[in-house]
Amino acid sequence: MISPLAIRLRDRYYNNASHPYRVFERHVQSLIGPQTQVLLDAGCGRTMPVLQKFQGKVPKLIGVELVDFTDVPAGIEAHNADLARLPVADSSVDLVMSRSVFEHLTDPAAVYAELARVLRPGGKVVFLTANFWDYGTQVARLVPNRFHARVVRAVEGRPEEDTFPTAYKTNTRRDIERLAQHAHLQVARIDYLSQYPNYLMFSGIAFAVGMAFERLVSRFNALRGLRGWVMVTLEKPTTPSTATAR
Repeated sequence: MISPLAIRLRDRYYNNASHPYRVFERHVQSLIGPQTQVLLDAGCGRTMPVLQKFQGKVPKLIGVELVDFTDVPAGIEAHNADLARLPVADSSVDLVMSRSVFEHLTDPAAVYAELARVLRPGGKVVFLTANFWDYGTQVARLVPNRFHARVVRAVEGRPEEDTFPTAYKTNTRRDIERLAQHAHLQVARIDYLSQYPNYLMFSGIAFAVGMAFERLVSRFNALRGLRGWVMVTLEKPTTPSTATAR
């Protein structure tokens, strides 16, 4: 049940705000250049909603998803596979993107290593995931995974079959930097992003409190580590000698 007051507050104060999903897409677009020949979406979803947006912008698009596809757009190479075992050749991908997937990884070290394998030297990975230190993540960690699907369906209207168990094993700066170093990837940048408190839409009062908190952490850079989302850009070094540079 969504509160009418929460809807009014959202529409009034966030009507012109860019959702982290849009910020993510624009960042991926900014990394596409004349040399970008292959874009891989790691965890692309059943219908590849994000990957479809890059048709005509990159010559070859590859979508990888663990669950069965319900629709594969023409011209996109699709694979049902685990991200730790990609059916893709070594050094064959220019850019990897992944949205709202890394919080579900149970063996992120294997996934980082696999992405490093398929990336060409100079290639990049961009992923958007939940921030471990966000209050929403902390609450989610207290709720057993078996109840997540029901909660997400009630709050966001997302089908239960599209809600997956969370692990939060690569959702802090420390874990990201550690995993990247072990995979010989460089952390090019880490951005912290905010959005309206969507998980509090059930109550106008709760939404107002969440909105005040969001405004606070968005205003002060010192509090950026408490924002709801983390957008990470990793890069595969062009020479082995710089692979472990700090």
